[in-house]
Amino acid sequence: MDLQLKDKSVIVTGGAKGIGAAAVRAFAQEGAKIAIAGRSPAEGEALAEETGGIFIEAELSTEVACHKVIDETMAAFGRIDILVNNAGYNDGVDLTQPPEKFMASLQANLSHVYTLTHLCREQLRANQGAVINVGSKVAVTGQGSTSGYAAAKGAMNALTREWAIALAPDNVRVNAVLPAECITPQYQRWFDTLDNPENTRRNIEQMIPLGRRMTTPEEMAAMIVFLASPASSHTTGQIIFVDGGYTHLDRAVGHDHSKWAEE
Repeated sequence: MDLQLKDKSVIVTGGAKGIGAAAVRAFAQEGAKIAIAGRSPAEGEALAEETGGIFIEAELSTEVACHKVIDETMAAFGRIDILVNNAGYNDGVDLTQPPEKFMASLQANLSHVYTLTHLCREQLRANQGAVINVGSKVAVTGQGSTSGYAAAKGAMNALTREWAIALAPDNVRVNAVLPAECITPQYQRWFDTLDNPENTRRNIEQMIPLGRRMTTPEEMAAMIVFLASPASSHTTGQIIFVDGGYTHLDRAVGHDHSKWAEE
Protein backbone atom coordinates (compact mmCIF):
# COMPACT_ATOMS: atom_id res chain seq x y z
CA MET A 1 0.00 0.00 0.00
CA ASP A 2 1.36 3.41 -0.99
CA LEU A 3 0.92 5.70 2.01
CA GLN A 4 2.31 8.72 0.11
CA LEU A 5 5.34 9.08 2.35
CA LYS A 6 8.01 8.96 -0.36
CA ASP A 7 10.80 11.47 0.32
CA LYS A 8 9.16 12.67 3.53
CA SER A 9 11.71 13.53 6.22
CA VAL A 10 11.13 11.63 9.45
CA ILE A 11 12.82 11.77 12.85
CA VAL A 12 12.43 8.64 14.99
CA THR A 13 13.82 8.92 18.51
CA GLY A 14 14.92 5.72 20.18
CA GLY A 15 14.97 4.40 16.64
CA ALA A 16 17.76 1.86 16.86
CA LYS A 17 15.86 -0.89 18.69
CA GLY A 18 12.42 -2.30 19.37
CA ILE A 19 9.37 -0.29 18.35
CA GLY A 20 11.57 2.51 17.03
CA ALA A 21 13.57 0.23 14.75
CA ALA A 22 10.37 -1.37 13.44
CA ALA A 23 9.02 2.12 12.68
CA VAL A 24 12.23 3.05 10.86
CA ARG A 25 11.95 -0.02 8.64
CA ALA A 26 8.26 0.65 7.97
CA PHE A 27 8.95 4.25 6.95
CA ALA A 28 11.82 3.09 4.74
CA GLN A 29 9.50 0.68 2.94
CA GLU A 30 7.34 3.70 2.10
CA GLY A 31 10.31 5.59 0.66
CA ALA A 32 10.75 8.09 3.49
CA LYS A 33 14.06 9.64 4.54
CA ILE A 34 14.75 8.78 8.15
CA ALA A 35 16.89 10.27 10.90
CA ILE A 36 17.41 7.73 13.66
CA ALA A 37 18.17 9.45 16.96
CA GLY A 38 19.39 7.54 19.98
CA ARG A 39 22.12 6.18 22.22
CA SER A 40 22.99 2.91 20.47
CA PRO A 41 25.54 3.64 17.75
CA ALA A 42 26.24 0.05 16.72
CA GLU A 43 22.58 -0.78 16.12
CA GLY A 44 21.76 2.72 14.88
CA GLU A 45 24.51 2.88 12.27
CA ALA A 46 23.66 -0.60 11.01
CA LEU A 47 19.98 0.28 10.70
CA ALA A 48 20.77 3.55 8.95
CA GLU A 49 22.86 1.65 6.40
CA GLU A 50 20.08 -0.90 5.94
CA THR A 51 17.37 1.72 5.40
CA GLY A 52 19.30 4.49 3.67
CA GLY A 53 18.81 6.88 6.57
CA ILE A 54 21.16 8.62 8.97
CA PHE A 55 22.00 7.89 12.59
CA ILE A 56 22.41 10.74 15.09
CA GLU A 57 23.96 9.69 18.38
CA ALA A 58 22.32 11.75 21.10
CA GLU A 59 21.48 11.60 24.80
CA LEU A 60 18.11 13.26 24.38
CA SER A 61 17.64 14.37 27.98
CA THR A 62 19.80 17.42 27.17
CA GLU A 63 18.64 20.39 25.12
CA VAL A 64 21.98 20.49 23.30
CA ALA A 65 21.42 16.95 22.03
CA CYS A 66 17.92 17.83 20.83
CA HIS A 67 19.33 20.78 18.87
CA LYS A 68 21.87 18.38 17.35
CA VAL A 69 19.10 16.07 16.15
CA ILE A 70 17.21 18.89 14.47
CA ASP A 71 20.33 20.48 12.95
CA GLU A 72 21.69 17.23 11.51
CA THR A 73 18.31 16.23 10.12
CA MET A 74 17.95 19.60 8.39
CA ALA A 75 21.50 19.37 7.05
CA ALA A 76 20.83 15.92 5.60
CA PHE A 77 17.29 16.31 4.27
CA GLY A 78 16.51 20.04 4.23
CA ARG A 79 13.14 19.63 5.92
CA ILE A 80 11.22 17.84 8.68
CA ASP A 81 7.79 16.40 7.97
CA ILE A 82 7.23 13.86 10.73
CA LEU A 83 8.42 13.53 14.32
CA VAL A 84 8.07 10.21 16.14
CA ASN A 85 8.70 10.70 19.87
CA ASN A 86 9.48 7.10 20.74
CA ALA A 87 12.48 7.27 23.08
CA GLY A 88 11.82 6.34 26.69
CA TYR A 89 12.60 3.77 29.34
CA ASN A 90 10.66 2.28 32.24
CA ASP A 91 13.24 2.98 34.92
CA GLY A 92 11.27 1.67 37.89
CA VAL A 93 11.45 4.92 39.87
CA ASP A 94 8.64 4.36 42.36
CA LEU A 95 7.15 6.13 45.36
CA THR A 96 9.97 4.96 47.64
CA GLN A 97 12.54 6.98 45.69
CA PRO A 98 13.56 10.53 46.68
CA PRO A 99 12.07 13.46 44.71
CA GLU A 100 15.30 14.10 42.82
CA LYS A 101 15.12 10.63 41.25
CA PHE A 102 11.51 11.25 40.25
CA MET A 103 12.50 14.52 38.59
CA ALA A 104 15.44 12.82 36.87
CA SER A 105 13.03 10.21 35.49
CA LEU A 106 10.80 12.96 34.08
CA GLN A 107 13.84 14.65 32.57
CA ALA A 108 14.92 11.43 30.87
CA ASN A 109 11.50 10.35 29.62
CA LEU A 110 9.62 13.59 28.95
CA SER A 111 11.85 16.62 28.41
CA HIS A 112 13.00 15.60 24.93
CA VAL A 113 9.40 15.11 23.80
CA TYR A 114 8.66 18.76 24.46
CA THR A 115 12.05 20.07 23.31
CA LEU A 116 12.11 18.27 19.96
CA THR A 117 8.51 19.18 19.18
CA HIS A 118 9.23 22.79 20.11
CA LEU A 119 12.35 22.93 17.95
CA CYS A 120 10.75 21.50 14.81
CA ARG A 121 7.34 23.16 15.14
CA GLU A 122 7.96 25.65 12.32
CA GLN A 123 9.04 22.88 9.95
CA LEU A 124 5.96 20.86 10.88
CA ARG A 125 3.75 23.89 10.24
CA ALA A 126 5.41 24.72 6.93
CA ASN A 127 5.05 21.13 5.70
CA GLN A 128 1.68 20.33 7.31
CA GLY A 129 3.38 17.47 9.06
CA ALA A 130 2.58 15.06 11.86
CA VAL A 131 3.73 14.17 15.37
CA ILE A 132 3.31 10.67 16.77
CA ASN A 133 3.97 10.17 20.47
CA VAL A 134 4.68 6.61 21.58
CA GLY A 135 3.29 6.23 25.07
CA SER A 136 2.40 3.35 27.36
CA LYS A 137 -0.69 1.81 28.90
CA VAL A 138 0.94 2.55 32.25
CA ALA A 139 -0.24 6.14 31.76
CA VAL A 140 -3.85 5.05 32.18
CA THR A 141 -3.65 1.83 34.21
CA GLY A 142 -0.76 2.49 36.55
CA GLN A 143 1.67 -0.25 37.48
CA GLY A 144 2.43 0.37 41.13
CA SER A 145 6.17 0.56 40.81
CA THR A 146 7.05 3.20 38.24
CA SER A 147 5.91 6.67 39.29
CA GLY A 148 8.35 8.58 37.09
CA TYR A 149 7.64 6.66 33.90
CA ALA A 150 3.88 6.70 34.50
CA ALA A 151 3.94 10.47 35.05
CA ALA A 152 5.99 11.05 31.90
CA LYS A 153 3.72 8.91 29.75
CA GLY A 154 0.61 10.48 31.26
CA ALA A 155 2.01 13.88 30.36
CA MET A 156 2.59 12.66 26.80
CA ASN A 157 -1.11 11.82 26.52
CA ALA A 158 -2.02 15.30 27.74
CA LEU A 159 0.47 16.96 25.38
CA THR A 160 -0.93 14.95 22.47
CA ARG A 161 -4.32 16.57 23.00
CA GLU A 162 -2.83 19.99 23.77
CA TRP A 163 -0.64 20.06 20.68
CA ALA A 164 -3.40 18.70 18.46
CA ILE A 165 -5.40 21.82 19.33
CA ALA A 166 -2.43 24.18 19.14
CA LEU A 167 -1.32 22.93 15.71
CA ALA A 168 -4.69 22.22 14.10
CA PRO A 169 -4.88 25.69 12.45
CA ASP A 170 -1.71 24.75 10.53
CA ASN A 171 -3.01 21.30 9.53
CA VAL A 172 -0.45 19.53 11.70
CA ARG A 173 -1.80 16.33 13.21
CA VAL A 174 -0.72 14.99 16.61
CA ASN A 175 -1.61 11.51 17.85
CA ALA A 176 -0.35 8.97 20.37
CA VAL A 177 0.12 5.22 20.05
CA LEU A 178 0.18 3.18 23.25
CA PRO A 179 1.44 -0.39 23.60
CA ALA A 180 0.67 -2.61 26.55
CA GLU A 181 2.53 -5.92 26.35
CA CYS A 182 4.81 -5.51 23.32
CA ILE A 183 7.67 -7.95 22.92
CA THR A 184 10.62 -5.60 22.49
CA PRO A 185 14.29 -6.38 23.23
CA GLN A 186 13.90 -4.42 26.48
CA TYR A 187 10.97 -6.61 27.51
CA GLN A 188 12.84 -9.75 26.52
CA ARG A 189 15.79 -8.74 28.70
CA TRP A 190 13.39 -8.54 31.64
CA PHE A 191 12.03 -11.99 30.83
CA ASP A 192 15.61 -13.31 30.75
CA THR A 193 16.16 -12.25 34.37
CA LEU A 194 13.37 -14.53 35.61
CA ASP A 195 13.63 -18.10 36.83
CA ASN A 196 10.82 -19.25 34.54
CA PRO A 197 10.45 -16.71 31.73
CA GLU A 198 8.36 -18.99 29.53
CA ASN A 199 5.74 -19.45 32.23
CA THR A 200 5.64 -15.73 33.01
CA ARG A 201 5.17 -14.86 29.35
CA ARG A 202 2.44 -17.47 29.00
CA ASN A 203 0.59 -16.01 31.99
CA ILE A 204 0.78 -12.51 30.54
CA GLU A 205 -0.41 -13.67 27.15
CA GLN A 206 -3.44 -15.32 28.70
CA MET A 207 -4.63 -11.87 29.78
CA ILE A 208 -4.56 -10.48 26.22
CA PRO A 209 -8.02 -11.05 24.70
CA LEU A 210 -7.05 -10.91 21.02
CA GLY A 211 -4.99 -13.93 20.08
CA ARG A 212 -3.59 -14.59 23.58
CA ARG A 213 -0.24 -13.23 22.43
CA MET A 214 1.94 -10.17 22.85
CA THR A 215 1.94 -7.29 20.39
CA THR A 216 4.87 -7.15 17.97
CA PRO A 217 6.95 -4.03 17.28
CA GLU A 218 5.90 -4.34 13.64
CA GLU A 219 2.23 -3.99 14.62
CA MET A 220 3.08 -0.83 16.55
CA ALA A 221 5.06 0.45 13.58
CA ALA A 222 2.16 -0.12 11.20
CA MET A 223 -0.04 2.19 13.28
CA ILE A 224 2.71 4.80 13.61
CA VAL A 225 3.27 4.96 9.86
CA PHE A 226 -0.47 5.07 9.17
CA LEU A 227 -0.91 8.01 11.53
CA ALA A 228 2.02 9.79 9.87
CA SER A 229 0.48 9.41 6.43
CA PRO A 230 -2.24 11.20 4.46
CA ALA A 231 -4.33 8.04 4.91
CA SER A 232 -5.17 9.42 8.37
CA SER A 233 -5.55 13.00 7.16
CA HIS A 234 -8.51 13.83 9.45
CA THR A 235 -7.26 12.08 12.58
CA THR A 236 -5.73 14.17 15.35
CA GLY A 237 -5.66 14.30 19.13
CA GLN A 238 -6.25 10.56 19.39
CA ILE A 239 -4.73 8.16 21.91
CA ILE A 240 -4.73 4.78 20.20
CA PHE A 241 -4.03 1.50 21.98
CA VAL A 242 -2.34 -1.23 19.94
CA ASP A 243 -2.59 -3.94 22.56
CA GLY A 244 -4.92 -6.77 21.54
CA GLY A 245 -7.59 -5.39 23.86
CA TYR A 246 -5.40 -5.76 26.95
CA THR A 247 -6.06 -2.34 28.45
CA HIS A 248 -9.79 -1.90 27.97
CA LEU A 249 -11.43 -5.27 27.39
CA ASP A 250 -12.46 -7.63 30.16
CA ARG A 251 -9.54 -9.97 30.63
CA ALA A 252 -11.96 -12.73 31.62
CA VAL A 253 -13.06 -13.00 27.97
CA GLY A 254 -12.54 -16.56 26.75
CA HIS A 255 -12.10 -18.03 30.21
CA ASP A 256 -14.48 -20.52 31.79
CA HIS A 257 -16.58 -18.38 34.14
CA SER A 258 -18.25 -21.46 35.63
CA LYS A 259 -15.05 -22.15 37.55
CA TRP A 260 -15.61 -18.90 39.44
CA ALA A 261 -19.09 -19.84 40.63
CA GLU A 262 -19.58 -20.25 44.33
CA GLU A 263 -20.11 -23.79 45.53
